[in-house]
Amino acid sequence: MRANSLGTFRLLEIAHQVGAAVCYVSTSEVYGDPLVHPQPEEYWGNVDPVGPRSCYDESKRFSEALVFASRRETGVRANIVRPFNTYGPAMRADDGRVIPEMISAAIAGRPLIVHGNGQQTRSFCYVSDLVDGLMRLLLDKDLDGQIFNLGNPHEITVLELAERIAELTGGSSPLEFTDPRPGDPERRRPVIKRMRDRYGWEPRVPLGDGLRQTIRAFKELDAMLSQHETIGAA
Repeated sequence: MRANSLGTFRLLEIAHQVGAAVCYVSTSEVYGDPLVHPQPEEYWGNVDPVGPRSCYDESKRFSEALVFASRRETGVRANIVRPFNTYGPAMRADDGRVIPEMISAAIAGRPLIVHGNGQQTRSFCYVSDLVDGLMRLLLDKDLDGQIFNLGNPHEITVLELAERIAELTGGSSPLEFTDPRPGDPERRRPVIKRMRDRYGWEPRVPLGDGLRQTIRAFKELDAMLSQHETIGAA
């Protein structure tokens, strides 16, 4: 919460001092557990301000308010982008997000944990598509005071994701169902009309291709670490 609030405030101060523009990378989490589906940028969201996820959700929402308040008060050029579930090869295996968690478990032969019944949905965007979208926003010198969703509208259930990862990693890891996570959003899918209309941007990497590349990278890293451990033991 301190990083998302004080850090953003300081960056806005510096941007104003030196005449720089700000592109604030927010998150789809500002929509909370949405009552509107799919989610357009105009939607204000449905966030529990005291729930277990609120430290992230609310600090990002506060920073969005801070960005636009600073723009109104100081004239700093500023925009907001809301990424939806980015993934890719360089993710940390232990960062807690569903794709690295499941891939790491599958490679290690552990069960893939599915919270609840697995029918909650997400929309995953491969990292190269995210970077392409961000670059278009950053290089747009006429852009000011805008908000953009940035994600892949392809929606998949967490159960389907687990089955896909199990299949792509060899299919030997079982699925294990456990209690739902408190405050876990039921559905998540972006409306990307603004990105399409202004830049002609579309995500190019299908989920299957992105998962294959991510799994390959995780397996290569796992093999490298195993080799280092063997050398160290010798």
